[in-house]
Amino acid sequence: MNKNTFWLLLSMILGVQVIGACCIPLMDIDAAQYASISREMLERNSFLQIYDLGKDYLDKPPMLFWLSALSMKIFGVFDWAYRLPSFIFLLLALYATFKFAQLKYNQTVAQLAVLILASCQAFFLIAHDVRTDTMLMGWVALSIWFIAKWEDSDAWPDFILAMMAISGGMMTKGPIALVVPVLAFAPQWFFEKKWTYFFKPIYLLGILIIAVLLIPMSWGLYQQFDLHPGKLINNIPIQSGLKFYYWTQSFGRYTGENYYHEMSYPTFLLENMLWSFLPWIFIFLWAFVSKLITILKEGLFKVQLERISFFGFLFTYLVLSRSQAQLPHYIFVVFPLAAILTAAHLAPLLEQADRLNRWIKWFYRFHLFIFLILMIAMGLITSIPFGKMGWWGTLILFGTYFSMLKIIRSRQGIVQKWVRMSLVLMIGLNLILNSFFYPHLLQYQWGNELAKVAKEKNWDIKKAALYKMPNSNAFHFYGQHIFPVIQDSTLLKDGQWLVVEAKPAKQVLADFPKSKILYQGNRFHVTLLTLTFLNPSTRAEALTPFVLMELKK
Repeated sequence: MNKNTFWLLLSMILGVQVIGACCIPLMDIDAAQYASISREMLERNSFLQIYDLGKDYLDKPPMLFWLSALSMKIFGVFDWAYRLPSFIFLLLALYATFKFAQLKYNQTVAQLAVLILASCQAFFLIAHDVRTDTMLMGWVALSIWFIAKWEDSDAWPDFILAMMAISGGMMTKGPIALVVPVLAFAPQWFFEKKWTYFFKPIYLLGILIIAVLLIPMSWGLYQQFDLHPGKLINNIPIQSGLKFYYWTQSFGRYTGENYYHEMSYPTFLLENMLWSFLPWIFIFLWAFVSKLITILKEGLFKVQLERISFFGFLFTYLVLSRSQAQLPHYIFVVFPLAAILTAAHLAPLLEQADRLNRWIKWFYRFHLFIFLILMIAMGLITSIPFGKMGWWGTLILFGTYFSMLKIIRSRQGIVQKWVRMSLVLMIGLNLILNSFFYPHLLQYQWGNELAKVAKEKNWDIKKAALYKMPNSNAFHFYGQHIFPVIQDSTLLKDGQWLVVEAKPAKQVLADFPKSKILYQGNRFHVTLLTLTFLNPSTRAEALTPFVLMELKK
């Protein structure tokens, strides 16, 4: 792949992701919650003690909140300003992936690894649905590249930068930022019999650097929780914030100390990779198995090929899959390694167009079938759930179809066609998702939609309260206010604005008969899509009506 083609494809991919970061409202729960926490941090000017809607917060470390609050201080309270620091770290993840692959392989593998990582569905998703995993991917990718660079050059600045990246990752999502690099390099050093790498004196400096950089976070935890033991978080008394972050939140998932228990079966993460690492997942599995066979044939202690990406992915997966609580995005941290594994397997095939075996040709046809399914899905998305997309959708749709057909009919080799069609399809699909599907979908998330209407009508929405209404962090963020939640009907007051579901609103009207309905809307939990909701003819069955009312007796 020549340089111009690489930059054109990467620019198009990143352009689609920028559209998503700027045009899609924040989704409840996580992304909107973290944005709300960042806004509250900025408003309270409290950067060491963290609060969520006025209550003590103890779940994720503060790095995402610090950088997002700083971004909003510079640019204003906007969703794109919240996402900006994390998007920068996605770019750093791509850069570190390129440099690592270039160091261990060559320019072709490096370019291919970047395109694979940037175009997988998870990367498109976390560019706008920003959680701690978005930023964590960047920190971990940087640490792995710097350690590899240090191993190759023995230059102490590379080691220091690696330790700084690890500490940044730990302040983003905890000890996993240290665990992944250890799991990636320790097996490689063991099988290469590089015993000195397990006992280098410079590690003492590394521990010191990490410890010093963790002081602000640790001091904030100590002040907020350790000095005030017994605070309730999720109805559980917390005796030590330090113990929670450095032990319970991560290792407690294995000991049972962490109260989260969900999706705790070994294949959960792999099953979710079937969508999150599209369209490369089956090629990755092929590459992974091939790498395993090569290692076994080569001999564990006769290391000739790069194994860091293999061991890093394998052992991280095994560790995460043993957790009592798993979510699909937990595995995203090692997607840079998965991309490198896939690229290293595909790159030699690009040069073997005339010598590909019959099995590879069958595999290529299997992917054509997958591409066909995705292309049909594109057509359905542009015409059914939210009406016709219009000329813009038609242009994207037929532009993608025409490009795919042109590639198929070209004289390129099978693998080259394979790669180019994968990239073109993901660009087209996510351009439709980011510019049309998600923006329309988020109109049914009541928090951002009500805040938008209030801004358009110039209402003083800050006098509203929630009553018998599911919380929406998007409402707190876009309304730029912490809205009180009223549980007891006796606390309702004349003149108060109330957000309430339609059914309990009837009881409120009985007590406040002269109340005025200011707004009526319908809500849906947008992260739990159903066929009933996606079908316009049955959507009403899936929606829950709500109102904004001004209470009058």
